[in-house]
Amino acid sequence: MTRICDAAGGYNLSQGFPDFESPRLIREAAIKAINAEHNQYPVTFGEPELREAISKKAAKYNKIICNPQTDITVTCGATEAMIATLKAIINPGDEIIIFEPFYENYGPDTILSGATPRYVTLRQPDWSYLPEELEAAFNEKTKAIIINTPNNPTGKVFTREELEHIASLCLKWDVYAITDEIYEHITYDEVEHVSLASLDGMGDRTITINSISKTYSVTGWRVGWAIAAEPITKRIRKVHDFFTVGAPTPFQHAAAAAMAFDEEYYAGLKEHYQKSRDFMLKALYEAGFKCQPPLGAYYLFCDAGEIMDKLNVDNDVDFSRQLINVAKVATVPGSSFYSDKQKGRRQVRFCYCKKWETLVKVAELLANVK
Repeated sequence: MTRICDAAGGYNLSQGFPDFESPRLIREAAIKAINAEHNQYPVTFGEPELREAISKKAAKYNKIICNPQTDITVTCGATEAMIATLKAIINPGDEIIIFEPFYENYGPDTILSGATPRYVTLRQPDWSYLPEELEAAFNEKTKAIIINTPNNPTGKVFTREELEHIASLCLKWDVYAITDEIYEHITYDEVEHVSLASLDGMGDRTITINSISKTYSVTGWRVGWAIAAEPITKRIRKVHDFFTVGAPTPFQHAAAAAMAFDEEYYAGLKEHYQKSRDFMLKALYEAGFKCQPPLGAYYLFCDAGEIMDKLNVDNDVDFSRQLINVAKVATVPGSSFYSDKQKGRRQVRFCYCKKWETLVKVAELLANVK
C-alpha cells in the first residue's frame, strides 16, 4: 500500500511510521556515536551500554528483572527478535496460538519456524476473546502463544485479568509466552500497560520483545531486543548471530541514550497521540467509517462497510485501491490481519502517527469523499 500510495502521490496512512522528525536528542546521540567511531561490528548480542539501559528500564517500567549479561539479545528490530525467538524454541510439529486480527508477520513467522498456527479471534466492540475459545486452543502440541499488547491493528490493551488468565493456561500446559510490547508507551485514557513476564510464574517462560522504533519514532534504525531467561536467551543469541550478526552499532549507542529520557518525554508522546487519535476518530466517523476508540498503539481499525456499499465495492482490497484513486489516502485492507480473509473484507486500518498538517489534509479529503 505504501508503494501504491507513493506512485499516486497520496497521503500514507497505511504503513505505521511517522512523517515527522525524530526527537532531536536521539538524532544527536546517533551523530555523536558515529563521530566517536562506533561504526564497526558490535557485540553480536548487543552493546553492553544498551543492554544495561534495557535492563534498568525493564525493571523500572515493566517490573521485569533481567540480567543484562545473560537475559537480553539486541536484534535488528522487533521483527528479527520475533523470528529469532520462534526459530530458537520451535520444533517441527509444534503449534503456536495467535490472536487475530494480528500483526501481519506472526502467521508467516510461525510457518517459517516450522510450527502450525492456531488462531483465536478478538471480538468487537472491545476486542476481547472468549475464554473458552482460548482454552480450547491449548493442547499437548502447543509450544507458544503470541500476545501483542498494545495491539496492532485493533489498539486493544490486554487487561491484567486477561493476562493472568493467559498465564494460568501457559503454566497448565507448559507453554512459552511471547509478548510483542513495542507500543508499550502509547496508551490512552489512563489505561495500564502490563508486561506478562512480571506476573507470578511467568518470568522464566516469557520472551518479551520490544524496540525503539515506535517510542522514539526511528522505525528505520532497526534496533530491537528480546528479554528471556538465560537458557532461552542462549538459543536466541545463536539464531540471531547467524541471521544478522548485530544491529547497527551507532544506533545502539543512541538507543541507550534515549532510554535516559525523563518522564516528560513519555507524557508528551501520549498527549500527542491521544490528540491525534481523537481528531482522526472524529474525521473518520464523519466520513462514514465506524471505529472503536483504541486504548493503545496508533491505529484505527475501522468498519468501512457503509462507504463500500455506497461505492458498490464488495471487498477491502478494491476499496483501499479506490480510496487512493478518489481521495489520495492510503489505508491497509483489513483482510491482511486475518487467517480467514472473509473476516476482514469490510474493514480497513488507518495509522495516525503523522504530523498535524497531514491529518488535517486527510480529514478534508475524506470529507470530500462522503
